[in-house]
Amino acid sequence: MSAKPTKKVRYFGHHDLPQEQQDALRRAVRLERITVVYKLIATAVIVLLAGSSQAMKAAWIEDALSLLPPLAFLVAIRFISRAPTPRHPYGYHRAIGVGHLVAATSLLTLGGYLFVDSAMGLVQGDRPPIGMIEIFGVQLWVGWLMSGASILVAIPSVFLGRMKSKLAPLLHNKVLHTDADMNKADWMTGFATGVGILGVGAGLWWFDAAAAIFISVDIIRDGINNLRSCLAGLIDARATTTDSKQPHPLIADTRDAILKLDWVKEADVRLRDQGQVFHTEVFVVPHEGQLPSLEEVEDTREKLSDMDWKLHDLVLILVAELPEEFLPQIDQQEG
Repeated sequence: MSAKPTKKVRYFGHHDLPQEQQDALRRAVRLERITVVYKLIATAVIVLLAGSSQAMKAAWIEDALSLLPPLAFLVAIRFISRAPTPRHPYGYHRAIGVGHLVAATSLLTLGGYLFVDSAMGLVQGDRPPIGMIEIFGVQLWVGWLMSGASILVAIPSVFLGRMKSKLAPLLHNKVLHTDADMNKADWMTGFATGVGILGVGAGLWWFDAAAAIFISVDIIRDGINNLRSCLAGLIDARATTTDSKQPHPLIADTRDAILKLDWVKEADVRLRDQGQVFHTEVFVVPHEGQLPSLEEVEDTREKLSDMDWKLHDLVLILVAELPEEFLPQIDQQEG
């Protein structure tokens, strides 16, 4: 007796990533684990050499805080794989948003602390005492070690940040994108710190604090942008691309796909970002006298869901007319 063919079942709140995204996620997890180990080592090295340097203090605090985004990513990834429950019928995808909030807050906190601390040092005229050390009978200025260590420990961040920035759009993971920004802040901190220490050695006492202020301004900018983006997502703003600069193209693509159907008179799409996936609501006004059957509605929903793996919880709603807040012209006015 032959087995009955099984019907493809779609269910809300949980999803399986396509193979390409599964591979990308494994690489991202591996990169974040490497980042945690690397940051622990880098922080220890910088703390040992920091002395009274403002820029060096900025560097080790920055290294310590930069542990938060990769840890937030690793924790969030474990949550989103959980199946939905009666208490959490949408699943746990919002864990990515929480992780994004932690990462963005870390950036902003770091930048703000560095700016205030370094500016106070500059105003007060603090002159970092950088002495000599004897190594194998040779007297060596400690600033050489501090500058060299700052630059060397920053180099891995250049490569880690670039690899994460490539994976983030593939996974639509804004925590990973923010962590790539944090890696950018890492290497900027390292190189600016090295230059600041050398400036002190050249007699420019203010160079140390100035380098730290330069670092902090860029970090604050990234922190504000990322915090604005994650808060917008948590209050269900329109879904955007991973860098939060443009409306996500799936909004228009889904609208165009549904409008191609013969029985559809008008349609619009409401898309909200749940983390790596979107909760999607498609509002459709049928032509008069062409009300689709239940099978047609379900088939349409299946086809729209198959357009992209991120169109996760997709519902199709038949309405007599489109609510004004969903109309394209209103959407464009809001920017």
